[in-house]
Amino acid sequence: MGILEKIAEIEKEISRTQKNKATEYHLGLLKAKLAKYRAQLLEPSKSAGAKGEGFDVMKSGDARVALIGFPSVGKSTFLSLMTSTASEAASYEFTTLTCIPGVIEYKGANIQLLDLPGIIEGAAQGKGRGRQVIAVARTADVVIMMLDATKGDVQRSLLEKELESVGIRLNRTKPNIYFKQKKGGGLSYNSTVPLTHCSEKLVQLILHEYKIFNAEVLFREDSTPDEFIDVIVGNRVYMPCLYVYNKVDQISIEEVDRLARRPHSVVISCGMKLNLDYLLERLWEYLALICIYTKKRGVIVSVLLFMQCHRIHRTLASQFKYALVWGTSTKYSPQRVGLTHIMEHEDVIQIVKK
Repeated sequence: MGILEKIAEIEKEISRTQKNKATEYHLGLLKAKLAKYRAQLLEPSKSAGAKGEGFDVMKSGDARVALIGFPSVGKSTFLSLMTSTASEAASYEFTTLTCIPGVIEYKGANIQLLDLPGIIEGAAQGKGRGRQVIAVARTADVVIMMLDATKGDVQRSLLEKELESVGIRLNRTKPNIYFKQKKGGGLSYNSTVPLTHCSEKLVQLILHEYKIFNAEVLFREDSTPDEFIDVIVGNRVYMPCLYVYNKVDQISIEEVDRLARRPHSVVISCGMKLNLDYLLERLWEYLALICIYTKKRGVIVSVLLFMQCHRIHRTLASQFKYALVWGTSTKYSPQRVGLTHIMEHEDVIQIVKK
């Protein structure tokens, strides 16, 4: 039996199994096995060698945003409207066959926008170049999930399922669980909060599925077995996502209002150029970028001082002595700060080298 068949079989068994106290251990084991098989599926096969073509696009600008969606939802039109890049748009599916980058210039920052080919159901298993698309999405700072407003919520749930199965966690934070493998001593299990989803026995069973018999586990929040498995696997990506509903000019005003009120959602119309300015504002919030100026105004960099030094020059962080900062992030101006100082929007900085 191949990996795909094993995954399908486990998914069917999970859907058949009723969730209650008596089956929680069985479900936990099934989920651990499912995560293992999915990880194996994502590993590049040795026989494939150098065959195929990836979507290697050099990361540039201050942030990277990936456009993900089913074919013919308006991704290419959106890219052409927001950037100076012309991406081919047509009424038939799979117009875009490779990754097309563009740059959005907003508030002095350059935001790289990637128009990825439309993905289809089963993309996580490699259908329709799905693996390459998802691999690029993992490198983004924010995902824009472009959805067709006329299709309701079907597309959203399918895309979330595909991204979830390859370890991309949308609009979620990393579970607050301390986990460390040891060479001996068995399992050390503890928690600082009451747990309603996991028990010591379930944690032990999941660890044994991964051939881990000696480890320290500390729960600092009431996490689920799925979140604990994510911590064990360790290759999950947690990123913000904006759900953008396009073609709202083709649905009723009541439906537009319903979609607009959903969490992390924005409604637009690329055809009529509606609400694009508001989408840019929301994107800026999700990217959490701030503008920092050097003593002579004009250089845009990111949030931590260490990141700013690397942005100006790769050797500057190692030569850093201290910095003088003027702005709202300081108690007085100028304030002498170190590498760990967190800057705020429109601060002015002067870096002193050793």
